[in-house]
Amino acid sequence: MKCLVTGGAGFIGSNLALELERKGHEVTIIDNLSSGNKKNIEGFKGKFIDLDVSKKIELNKKFDIIFHQASITDPRHPNDEETYNKNINGFKNIIELAKKSNAKLIYASTAGLYGNGPVPMKEDQKKEILSIYGRSKLKMDEIASGLFGQMHIIGLRYFNVFGPREAYKNRAASMVYHLAKQIVARKNPRIFKFGEQKRDHIYIKDVVDATIKAVNTKKSCIVNVGTGIATSFNDLIKIINEILGKKLKIEYFDMPYDPKTYQSSTQADTKKAEELLGFKAEWDLKKGIKDYFNWLNENGWDNE
Repeated sequence: MKCLVTGGAGFIGSNLALELERKGHEVTIIDNLSSGNKKNIEGFKGKFIDLDVSKKIELNKKFDIIFHQASITDPRHPNDEETYNKNINGFKNIIELAKKSNAKLIYASTAGLYGNGPVPMKEDQKKEILSIYGRSKLKMDEIASGLFGQMHIIGLRYFNVFGPREAYKNRAASMVYHLAKQIVARKNPRIFKFGEQKRDHIYIKDVVDATIKAVNTKKSCIVNVGTGIATSFNDLIKIINEILGKKLKIEYFDMPYDPKTYQSSTQADTKKAEELLGFKAEWDLKKGIKDYFNWLNENGWDNE
């Protein structure tokens, strides 16, 4: 297949592009490197195009599949207008490109648009928007839903992804990464009082698997991509301490954010992904973290 990965130097995009290439597909990456890092795609043999997809796209090549990962993903990016406009305009441009190529389109949505709604979070439940990032992704889902009868378009609501090639994200990197870095540095892990917040942590290898599986769905849809298991930050630290052979104590501190803008718990309802994508997470949290730490030990804990 001829595949295009937007945001292909980013966290999920780079892992996806490299896996597609490993599977023998012809892969092209688009990234303007304002939110990605070229080090993430060292060894990539396909074509790289330095381009901001929120601006005009002129490509002479046609693709079979477009994986749209490019967007401003930091929920606390300082410019709300820029986040919303770039994410929406980029999506619209990619839709037009997919139509011209008659390509299947798989794009990244987010579990962030469930806010502090009931768990496990179902795709059709009422949305609770806590950030402009979440609002942009909800708008993308609404646009996609209106195209279900016209093209193959799949939205993937990723939950809390962790794994190789996320270090450059800095503050937006996973809690797994941040807490592990503190513990490796022999610092007490610091979390908001009192560590009872929960996350559905899903390993990047599962996310890539789900994203590729979306190519063969029988109908257009929007589905969760998570494990269906929520783990508290307290328990996450226990797991990391155990894997690293440490016993560092937790330091709790007051949350610096308005609680109304903070998502306190995520947990995916995975029935739709199992039914429509044929996807079920294979990496449990401990196994995923061990694999990740092995990668970090080989490649360095700071990949910036």
